[in-house]
Amino acid sequence: MKLVTYQHHANISIGKVDGDLVIDLPRNDPSLPATMKALLEAGPQAIARARAVQAGHAVALSEVTLLAPLPNPSKYLAIGMNYRKHVAEAAKVGVQTPPTQVWFNKQVSCINGPFGDVHLPAVSNQLDYEVELCVVIGQRCRHVSREAASSVIAGFMVCNDVSVRDWQLATQTMTIGKSFDTCGPTGPWIVTPDELGDPHALRLQMWVNGELRQDDMTGAMIHDIYDQIAHLSTAFTLEPGDLLATGTPSGVGVAMNPPVYLRAGDVMRAEIEGIGSITNRVIAEPM
Repeated sequence: MKLVTYQHHANISIGKVDGDLVIDLPRNDPSLPATMKALLEAGPQAIARARAVQAGHAVALSEVTLLAPLPNPSKYLAIGMNYRKHVAEAAKVGVQTPPTQVWFNKQVSCINGPFGDVHLPAVSNQLDYEVELCVVIGQRCRHVSREAASSVIAGFMVCNDVSVRDWQLATQTMTIGKSFDTCGPTGPWIVTPDELGDPHALRLQMWVNGELRQDDMTGAMIHDIYDQIAHLSTAFTLEPGDLLATGTPSGVGVAMNPPVYLRAGDVMRAEIEGIGSITNRVIAEPM
């Protein structure tokens, strides 16, 4: 099942994609919540009701604007240095290999839609791209074992961990440089685990202006998704709608010689096999 948050004229709602249609969930089943976060919080029974909804109130996919599937997650966490080749290229610019999982926050105000513009900050010319597989947590959980981790996942999205490199590297936490407004494109929808299959056997790619920059398999993660969930849930509770960005492969602009950063007018296209793609244009930050 592909779950979307969408806008049709003045109406914003949630639905599921069926071929070239978006089937509205709360209009077809008034017992279902009206937002994606509330749907996930309602639990597996609500997801099962959503899966059972038939085409009644529906609109052509081509006629809607797809928004960020989860515009208001409680947490947006991302792991750094989690692909082998990316670790190797980072070492060339002086970044040390971490001995354990390294996580940072992306402030949730950075969330952007799958086709929204990304702002080139007025205070920096070091904007960079990072295609990543995004995990959506579906259940409130703590102390999740690796073996049980798959059971707490609601689905998967494409995300682009857009980074302002000079601001990122200026602090140990990296949070500010990872959290500029618009620097969190996600989507185009949440694909449920039953439809996606093995999340560690997916090809992920990033194009900039049609040039392939990143190309790898999710199986090249150093710490896989289930280890990530087990690690994080040891420290704190994960909640429905939390987002986990699982790392980016090699090919980022900062690691090129010389570095190649994004400019206004550039178009990023991030794609993951079995999920789809998101496309975001870089524009000068409106002042």
